[in-house]
Amino acid sequence: MQVVIDDPRLVPIRARVEAGERLTFDDGLALFRTTDILSLGYLANIVRERLHGSTTYFNVNRHINPTDVCVASCRLCAFGKRVRDPKAYTMSLEEVWHKAGEGYSEAVTEFHIVGGLHPELTLDWFCEMLRGLKERFPQVHLKAFTMVEIAYLARRTKISIRETLQRLRDAGMDSLPGGGAEIFNERVRRIICDHKIDGSEWLETARTAHQLGLRSNCTMLYGHIENDEDRVDHLVKLRTLQDETGGFVTYIPLAFHPDNTPLQHIGKTTGFADIKNIAVARLMLDNIPHIKAYWVMMTPRIAQIALRFGADDLDGTIVEERIYHDAGATTTQGLRRAELLQLIRKAGRVPVERDTLYRPVQRTESTFTVLV
Repeated sequence: MQVVIDDPRLVPIRARVEAGERLTFDDGLALFRTTDILSLGYLANIVRERLHGSTTYFNVNRHINPTDVCVASCRLCAFGKRVRDPKAYTMSLEEVWHKAGEGYSEAVTEFHIVGGLHPELTLDWFCEMLRGLKERFPQVHLKAFTMVEIAYLARRTKISIRETLQRLRDAGMDSLPGGGAEIFNERVRRIICDHKIDGSEWLETARTAHQLGLRSNCTMLYGHIENDEDRVDHLVKLRTLQDETGGFVTYIPLAFHPDNTPLQHIGKTTGFADIKNIAVARLMLDNIPHIKAYWVMMTPRIAQIALRFGADDLDGTIVEERIYHDAGATTTQGLRRAELLQLIRKAGRVPVERDTLYRPVQRTESTFTVLV
């Protein structure tokens, strides 16, 4: 079938995509600026199927947010609260372990653990939390702490980021999520998250984690005050670090949810923008194996469509998600495994349950096996 490309700017890009060549910064700008979404999806799907065929991944995971107390005052955030805020919470170690057990079954392969930058919780406290989880759930992968949290703990403990990562790894941390990257451009960060580490520090923390053998995800927050150049710059910087370390497993574009934040005057992203960010990521990030359509943020329906626009992963069952729901997300708190299977199959894709590192999980009625 001959596909007609309506936007002439995409014609030379099509030739490079079909030849398997790396796209340039200017190519990225053209991709973000086109309105020819069907051609964009066609190109992204070429790369997606070249890498994964019709396979679409998901996992059975649980989110744990130990605290929403945070010393930062990021304008993009509706989750973090001050210590004295009557609505703030901080779990005890026993409460964290109990929360993990509440959503736990033999099917769970991952705990996803992130929270606020608490002024009193210490590195030792978090190490004890990890050890307690490993003792109680030894087969569950602990994906814990954003690069921002790592850098904050290092600064508070007055040790290096490397030593901080080593101590957390030795306590049971298996990999890191990709949050906190937001947008690397400093002009933007000064407005939306000036209390966080800067973009170069985020990348350096990820580099150090990868050098220690830890894998991580990576993200970009879009749909606020950034422009096309900022988005392409962000993707190229992730791609460059991946060339160096090979440590990124999955890229997740995160749509900004403005409700209950100081930036709530900014409108929510459209389905068009959500689909475009998936497709551009798949085309630009040629060395990051997986692109995730995070259904919590973009809704299950848009995430399902994204499986034809470059995405090969829908994330997991989750059960309870706080950060984006505090910012106005209206999606359900979790999906059942059967619902994820249906979403994938109805999109004409082949579901494959995975663990955190994308090893297929073979499941029987009472147990599962990770295929290595």
